[in-house]
Amino acid sequence: MSDAFCSDCKRHTEVVFDHSAGDTVCSECGLVLESHSIDETSEWRTFANESGDNDPVRVGGPTNPLLADGGLTTVISKPNGASGDFLSSSLGRWQNRGSNPDRGLIVAFKTIATMADRLGLVATIKDRANEIYKRVEDQKSSRGRNQDALLAACLYIACRQEDKPRTVKEICSLANGASKKEIGRAKEYIVKQLGLETGQSVEMGTIHAGDFMRRFCSNLGMTNQTVKAAQESVQKSEEFDIRRSPISIAAAVIYIITQLSDEKKLLRDISVATGVAEGTIRNSYKDLYPHLPKIIPSWYAKEEDLKNLQSP
Repeated sequence: MSDAFCSDCKRHTEVVFDHSAGDTVCSECGLVLESHSIDETSEWRTFANESGDNDPVRVGGPTNPLLADGGLTTVISKPNGASGDFLSSSLGRWQNRGSNPDRGLIVAFKTIATMADRLGLVATIKDRANEIYKRVEDQKSSRGRNQDALLAACLYIACRQEDKPRTVKEICSLANGASKKEIGRAKEYIVKQLGLETGQSVEMGTIHAGDFMRRFCSNLGMTNQTVKAAQESVQKSEEFDIRRSPISIAAAVIYIITQLSDEKKLLRDISVATGVAEGTIRNSYKDLYPHLPKIIPSWYAKEEDLKNLQSP
């Protein structure tokens, strides 16, 4: 029950919703405040012990412009029970025998969606990866290549283009066994094919160390104050010519910030959270060390604190 204003009672009263008639009725005077309401909630409940074959959904998914028929195909379900309807069973067999030109695309899109969900990516990145794969597949030149690496590379490029980059190691952990080298080769191949299609180089987007900072800090369970200091430090580090990858700089900055705080993190833990080798973090720390007075925010650490840091 909820409250609503009743015109007869001249005040807010409790109302009752009649699901069978779609009426909203005042509980005190019985006035029908709203009739023939549309119930937008689900018309069924799903329980964990129910069989996956008993899907109560009576509508299909949204249209997909990347598929030849827009994704609006008709799927004949399996008959219920061991002695199901013979006609339904026969039609299902004939449908499976028929050639669906989009079958490979549908499988690829499902794989991309699974990887995107596990990485917590938004729908725009998933759609961009689907579009990239469709453009490469239309050129009919990817046959014989590692399909898992190709799909992972499409997702990697989509993340770069949507300014939400992920490291190759993060993508590799979900690529069904494809190695970093295979994903790198697939990425170069896709960029080359898209460049031949459009006649110009493919814009990949610029990677900044700050793009990874919040996610890395979250993995380490850092406080808001240390995260803010790390983000400011990374932004100031871009003013100096530090010839290290953005991911290595982000990992080194996190190491420095945590060493200046009460919540110190082991180098091994930072390496696991960022995917950067411990030796690489040490070398990046060595390159950042001379610029620390200008990189570390003054509100976070004083000059005396910086002098107490371990010399690289």
